[in-house]
Amino acid sequence: MRTFYGVEEVPADWPASAISIGKFDGVHAGHRAVIGELKALAERDDLASVVVTFDRNPLALLSPEDCPKSLVSTEQKLDLLSETGIDATVVIAFTREFAALSPQEFIERILVSSLHATHVMVGSDFRFGAKGAGDVALLQQLGSTYGYTVHIVDDVKPDSTHRVSSTWIRELLSAGDVAAASELLGHLPTVRGIVVHGAARGRELGYPTANLSPESEGLIPEDGVYAGWLTDAGIRYPAAISVGNNPTFEGVPHKQVEAYVLDEDIDLYGHMVDVSFVERIRGMVAFTGIAPLIEQMADDVDKVRAVLS
Repeated sequence: MRTFYGVEEVPADWPASAISIGKFDGVHAGHRAVIGELKALAERDDLASVVVTFDRNPLALLSPEDCPKSLVSTEQKLDLLSETGIDATVVIAFTREFAALSPQEFIERILVSSLHATHVMVGSDFRFGAKGAGDVALLQQLGSTYGYTVHIVDDVKPDSTHRVSSTWIRELLSAGDVAAASELLGHLPTVRGIVVHGAARGRELGYPTANLSPESEGLIPEDGVYAGWLTDAGIRYPAAISVGNNPTFEGVPHKQVEAYVLDEDIDLYGHMVDVSFVERIRGMVAFTGIAPLIEQMADDVDKVRAVLS
């Protein structure tokens, strides 16, 4: 997959394209269904398959107080999009200038002049242009002028009632239900960050952990202990993962992510790693002392091993 940061980077000889536009936060099962249709359409008509997305949620600029936390960072999103096999992604910087484009300017600049749109695939609630003035009806109307066809994509509803959405996935993660979130995402919820030095309590207790920097990427699930995986340089290790402020000890920062790699003692300090969540083992508990904590940690590791096996 080629990545263009702005339409200015798209080559002048870029071929005619089938395009989908959206935030694609999490690149969840709904997005993947859209991309599947997009690729089929592009292959049928010998077109390039292109996703147009943004470097942030538009609400981060337009209404920060209403902006939800992103499920993934831009770099994580690009990695996930690359796995789908599309030809290119265009990442638009959502600036005040971009937000002020009229619907027609949006189509001319983004879809027509740069990407030579032949097919445009969107959801029924798609809005575009300054203050969301453009809707699907206008997109279709302008398609007659600019020579592209609009395709409306049906929602993915795993239970025949609720559509897959980033909002639903956030709710599941905030409840610690990473298994259900994985079903909707089509991949494991993952946090990415640099391994930093912690208080070394885990090593003293016999369970050395990789502590992720507070500036990690991706939405962290509810506090608790999880079975999951730690991936470093393409190598995946089974891990028991702790999320939270570790109430047994004082002075631990909120929402710390620590991963104990099973059966390995590897130096990960300074490495950028992915920590992926498979299943929640239990909630976070304050223990009365070190002995019961160690006993519980041993039980946690046994349960994690069983889940991952």
